[in-house]
Amino acid sequence: MSDAVLGTAAVPASRFAVASQWQLLWWAFRRHRLAMAGLVIVAVFYLIALVPGFFAINDPEQQNTRSAYQPPQMLHILKPDGGIGLYVYGTTLKRDPETLEMRYVTDESRVVPLNLFGRGYEYRVLGLFPTNIHLFAPQDPAQFILPLGADRLGRCVYSRIMQGSQVSLSVGLVGVFLSLTLGIILGGISGYYGGWVDSAVQRAVEFVLSLPAIPIWLAASAAVPHDWPATLNYFTITLILSLTGWAQLARVVRGRFLSLRTEDFVAAARLDGASEARVIFRHMLPSFASHIIASVTLAIPAMILAETSLSFLGLGLQPPTISWGVLLREAQNIRSIATAPWLFAPGVAVVLAVIALNFLGDGLRDAADPYNK
Repeated sequence: MSDAVLGTAAVPASRFAVASQWQLLWWAFRRHRLAMAGLVIVAVFYLIALVPGFFAINDPEQQNTRSAYQPPQMLHILKPDGGIGLYVYGTTLKRDPETLEMRYVTDESRVVPLNLFGRGYEYRVLGLFPTNIHLFAPQDPAQFILPLGADRLGRCVYSRIMQGSQVSLSVGLVGVFLSLTLGIILGGISGYYGGWVDSAVQRAVEFVLSLPAIPIWLAASAAVPHDWPATLNYFTITLILSLTGWAQLARVVRGRFLSLRTEDFVAAARLDGASEARVIFRHMLPSFASHIIASVTLAIPAMILAETSLSFLGLGLQPPTISWGVLLREAQNIRSIATAPWLFAPGVAVVLAVIALNFLGDGLRDAADPYNK
């Protein structure tokens, strides 16, 4: 295999002969520029989801009635005196003399300086370690800045998007993990043993695939009591999404097992006395692990969109839980469309995350395909 084929001219040709499957996968993957861009964006999103409090500015639950529907405050770097520093201008609430409507007006005489790695409200890193260090925060902790505006209760939309990323992105990971577990176990059993076991599992797969996904999600979500605790509601929604997402992966795994169970290396492992569990998990699964990873990466966006849709319709996660779908419910009125378009910012986050994950999944799928070199 030549350097030109893999696009790795900087890699000595002698290394291809001893390269592992994962090295070859990485060399092929990094040729895909959109996939590399998607990888960077996904990494940033999941870093935010890991420590949302660090990236937030204000407490996501803090209400300020005087800031209801306040428009975004633009961040500035170049100061009027020629210096460099991060700051925003203050705002003043004034009445329009013609329409008598109250409007927020930028007051350039009031400069609110910001500190990188400044101190603000207290939060917990990974739910364990308390700290009040933020990526950037006002020098005066009493100041209330709104980079993406405020909602009807005066809560910071930017900080709530940062906090909501933790729930929306983790639903995708947890849901796909459960789907992956069911898909590998049932698909592996079906493809490895065949016969009546294969027929029984495939009938179950066909039944699940024949169910219309959206009505099933809506019906199952509507059956969940709304007075359940937020944590229980979260895991219930995740379980509902995963129980309808395992069938496609099980069919893929079953097809791979059917093609691999007659290979020489599988027969050699059996003749060597390896147990069935070792043959499956030590020899067969690793041979197409890259394909599973690509399938999982492409399944995560579907889980994120499903949670967002259910929460937007009021049938998924419920306040006070913060997710991107819950935040988008704030935009379900005419006033938001007409006077507060920044409330659609969580939708932009959903679009960016889904596009980046799709680019990443496409790159992994192309890199894992031996016929796409």
